[in-house]
Amino acid sequence: MTTALSPCRTVTPEEVAHYQEKGWVQLKRFVDPDMLATILKVAKSVMGEDGDSNPPYGIDQPYFNAMLGGLHANEDVRPIFGGLGTAAKALMGRKADTGVRLFNEFYAPKLPAAKKTRNQGNGPTSFHQDFITFAVDRSGGMTCWIPLEAYGPEAGTMSFIEGSHKLGILGNYTSYDGKDIREVWPELNDLPLSDPVTYELGDITVHDHRTVHGAGSNQLDRPRWAYLVLPQPADARWNGAPPEAFDPAAHGMVPYGKFPDEGFPIIAP
Repeated sequence: MTTALSPCRTVTPEEVAHYQEKGWVQLKRFVDPDMLATILKVAKSVMGEDGDSNPPYGIDQPYFNAMLGGLHANEDVRPIFGGLGTAAKALMGRKADTGVRLFNEFYAPKLPAAKKTRNQGNGPTSFHQDFITFAVDRSGGMTCWIPLEAYGPEAGTMSFIEGSHKLGILGNYTSYDGKDIREVWPELNDLPLSDPVTYELGDITVHDHRTVHGAGSNQLDRPRWAYLVLPQPADARWNGAPPEAFDPAAHGMVPYGKFPDEGFPIIAP
């Protein structure tokens, strides 16, 4: 295991309060740009400069071209996970001394809308919650959305419906019969919608898996490179439902059993 110092700064009490109240937070200048350059280099080495030269991931959707990262095994990148785990623990705000588990991590380049692409992933991101697709038995999970370059709204960056995490679980997006989530749950229209985020290099956003979010298409002539890290509370368990994010059989899991440390390592004790 590497002993390198974390490339991430500490989150502030104000950032924790913003996250818990609104369901998301932008952490400015959070990651050392050198770490982001390393991740981008690795991503391009496996997905191509166009972010579209990889085999299909298996889940076709217009949001982005997903590919598993496997970067926790990369000694040059591994230090970021300690910083993200520490931040996630603070943002969760659990009173019990609950650790943080790495649930998933993957590359997520949103491909240019104006180009014909090999893989899907060059369309807008419809507004949705993440929680229901993960088949976990408790809330507390979050997505650390890490842009690998500086981006603004023209790249298809996210907006968040603030406070939507307090409405509970709003169903699977596939159950809306083609409708926008705001039609199915008009309560969301009473909540403020953030502007699409502008990221300087080193900024990230973190959102609760219950927070409704969406994005426009990528109007650039190149990929919008992002790397997503999904922490969960260390005590979260598989609820037995068919998951999209992992293969229970491959990990020898049983319903309501613990996630194994080998496949889902602890990143904050």
